[in-house]
Amino acid sequence: MLQRAVLALQMGQVAEAERLAAEVLKANRTDVAAATILARALIAQNRGEAAIAPLERVVRRVEDAGVEILLGAALGGAGRRNEAIDLLRRTVARRPPFLPAFQELAGQLAAAGRLDEAVAVIEGAIALAPGVVDLQISFARLLLHRNERARARAILAEARDAAPGHPEILTTLARVLLLDGEYTAAADLYRHLLALRPDDAMLRADFAACLLEMGDREGGEANLRQSMRGRPQMIGRSIYALIQSSHGRFFFRPSAVAKFLNEPG
Repeated sequence: MLQRAVLALQMGQVAEAERLAAEVLKANRTDVAAATILARALIAQNRGEAAIAPLERVVRRVEDAGVEILLGAALGGAGRRNEAIDLLRRTVARRPPFLPAFQELAGQLAAAGRLDEAVAVIEGAIALAPGVVDLQISFARLLLHRNERARARAILAEARDAAPGHPEILTTLARVLLLDGEYTAAADLYRHLLALRPDDAMLRADFAACLLEMGDREGGEANLRQSMRGRPQMIGRSIYALIQSSHGRFFFRPSAVAKFLNEPG
């Protein structure tokens, strides 16, 4: 049954994965694998709060950093961020270090507006495991939140030397180039990334922003419409790209810009 739950989760059948994992937990309330699958299935359905109780039962009985990370994410998503941070601080204090716990803790601190603490957490992780690319990416993204673009760029350059073609390095570097006004270089990176991930709406919206700034209004607007297609949550990012660009458009009413972006391109 547990193997079927794993397969269901891998295939995106989250409701079935939830059902099967819950059945396993009825027989063994501290089964780590079942609790992990159940939590991931619930989080995938935007029901992370429901994952808290089964994860807490496991954490009280078993010391497992992976489960603690999931619990931290569920607590943070439920608005219980201080509890998440306290839990994750205990997780990162253990040795040997479990590096994803540092990233989750930094993310929770950043979401709480405690950016300096988040940066310190990632710097501590890098001191323990220098040269880990995922940590360098997390560090660069936090620095971007603090508007330290030159420092972020240097870290990304180092990471890119270690892992050429890494999509997340290129995504973050493209964002830095966009913020620095290097639109042509950023657009080149976004074209490469969109060839790999054509359905990534956020990448496409950033690419559109580059095109608009380069004076390609038709291409920029077409890509904004594509990023919006079936994704109403992208309206804020799309409006920002369209209005803020030096070659964008101005609208008097939000309804007007929404109508414009939803017109067939």
